Amino acid sequence: MFDKLQSAFWKALTPDLVPDEPRVSAATATLLPANVVEALGGEKNLTSQQRVAITRIRVQLRDAERLDEPALQAPGMPAVMVLGNGVVHVLTPVAAPLAETG
Repeated sequence: MFDKLQSAFWKALTPDLVPDEPRVSAATATLLPANVVEALGGEKNLTSQQRVAITRIRVQLRDAERLDEPALQAPGMPAVMVLGNGVVHVLTPVAAPLAETG
C-alpha cells in the first residue's frame, strides 16, 4: 500500500520522470542527432534507446567495439558514460536538438 502511495506521490510531482512503463524506442525512431548516431556505430548498431531523464538517453548497442567515444565528445555532448555490456548513457544538454522528446 505504501509503495503505491509513494509512487503516485512522485508521479504527481514529476510526471515526466516517473512513467507508467519504460518507453523503449526502436532504433529507427532515433532520439539522438545523426552525428551522435554515427559515433555510436550507426543506426544498425543501436538495439534500443530509452530516455531515462530529461538530459540522459540510455542506448543499447549490438557491438560495443564500434563505439567512437572521441567522436561523441566532438558534437558538444557534455558526457558519455559507457556502462558495459553495450550499454551507453549519453548526457545531452537540455537545449540539444532531439528528434523526439520521448
